[in-house]
Amino acid sequence: MTKTIILAGGYGTRLSEYTESIPKPMVEVGGEPIIKHIINYYSKFDFNNFYIALGYKKEIIKNYFINFDNISQDIKIDMKNNKIQQLSKNKKKWVVNLIDTGLTSMTGGRLKRFKKYLKKNEDFFLTYGDGVADVNLKNLLKFHKKHKKMITVTSVRPPARFGLMEINKKNEVTSFKEKVSFKNGWINGGFFVINERFLDYIDNDYTYLEREPLELMSKMNELMAYPHDGFWHSMDTKRDKDNLEELFQNNQLEWLK
Repeated sequence: MTKTIILAGGYGTRLSEYTESIPKPMVEVGGEPIIKHIINYYSKFDFNNFYIALGYKKEIIKNYFINFDNISQDIKIDMKNNKIQQLSKNKKKWVVNLIDTGLTSMTGGRLKRFKKYLKKNEDFFLTYGDGVADVNLKNLLKFHKKHKKMITVTSVRPPARFGLMEINKKNEVTSFKEKVSFKNGWINGGFFVINERFLDYIDNDYTYLEREPLELMSKMNELMAYPHDGFWHSMDTKRDKDNLEELFQNNQLEWLK
């Protein structure tokens, strides 16, 4: 069963309106923590073996999963006999491993701590605890196994945060488009498939995954991109959170369909 590691230990400082009290993966979209949306999506493709990299406010994520059935199911509380009975059954197939990866570890450092949980030469998924997409995960895994390099990263088009204007030499606006996506250029959308060998190229807790390790993989010709032109959205700021909430309310969240 292919493992999925979710990075969920950062401070989430750019979303401080919420993360002063809870870790970013627990910020809700449509009344559910975004980490639950992410797990549900992987489970949709029958990938149900999760390893969550904890750090900042780890106890909140732990308590959420420890008490998941009582939170998500209908329950009966018999106060006289001090008993709690679940009135509905949890149909989730998830296996959730909650791993403390340190309070100050960076993304690469958190990943390196999973070395002992992986078999030699094992392929696994890696994603961030704040991004959602409608990537076909089975096709992503097939793509990775076919090229046999160490890393596949899902590449996405960066969404525009502002309107795009085209202006001629007379300063006349010849085109105005509100918040269109860029057609040129790709960014790291997360949703990686990684081979266990890559962890040997991460130095320590203070290594950023997105810097030296991935830069080195590119130089070694061990990094492949899986282009994704579909839905993708990260939740870095309150504006991002509000956008996702609006999409949810308008039934426009593609990964839920």
